[in-house]
Amino acid sequence: MGGATPCASCKLLRRRCAKDCIFAPYFPPDDPHRFAIVHKVFGASNISKMLQEIPIHQRADAVSSLVYEANARVRDPVYGCVGAISYLQNQVAQLQMQLAVAQAEILCIQIQQDPAVLPSPSQFVDEPLVAVDDKSFLLHNHQYFNFQPNPGNVTHESLKRESFFGHDMVS
Repeated sequence: MGGATPCASCKLLRRRCAKDCIFAPYFPPDDPHRFAIVHKVFGASNISKMLQEIPIHQRADAVSSLVYEANARVRDPVYGCVGAISYLQNQVAQLQMQLAVAQAEILCIQIQQDPAVLPSPSQFVDEPLVAVDDKSFLLHNHQYFNFQPNPGNVTHESLKRESFFGHDMVS
């Protein structure tokens, strides 16, 4: 940068911002928190070494990744962004399970209303049903749904799953 206003890193480190400052393009003076958090987690020397080893056209993406990981490390020092990713993957799995349960419940209602009309498994491309016998169906996510001939006697047993953080996902 080399002007009157030093970049966020030089300002935080209290040094003069040179024209060829490696931090200046990625840590502007108007966003000091961005460098402060990355510096706290990785250290200025390590950030400088990483940026020097990366081609110039990839540095902006690398800095964005460093900022993301640093923020995640501050929130969760042990797992960082891996913890956040695992949490989101568990949420997706929970929502997929809820969707499968809802689709099976819709099927139960349709069968109760007209038992002669059973949908073919090809209608459930995303959530295929496999006939086990004439009264039971197995969903691909290990949920069993038993269809009784009497309306109102439809039962299902769902598997209890735990999330990454030990909270019950589905009971």
